[in-house]
Amino acid sequence: MAISLSVVVLLAVVLVVLIRGKSIKPGPAIVAILFGFFLASTGMAPSINRFLNSIAETINQISF
Repeated sequence: MAISLSVVVLLAVVLVVLIRGKSIKPGPAIVAILFGFFLASTGMAPSINRFLNSIAETINQISF
């Protein structure tokens, strides 16, 4: 739960920066948000979640 909330906040910040920097316009940003929202309700959501969790665990295991 903490990882997914952190990812959501990070992606929201990136989206705001892209919109304010004129790299992405508000229309395509809304489409991207809606795509993510509807993708989360499909059968692919558990696979995507497992993939992101494995990446987070791998990053967590890397010691600097």
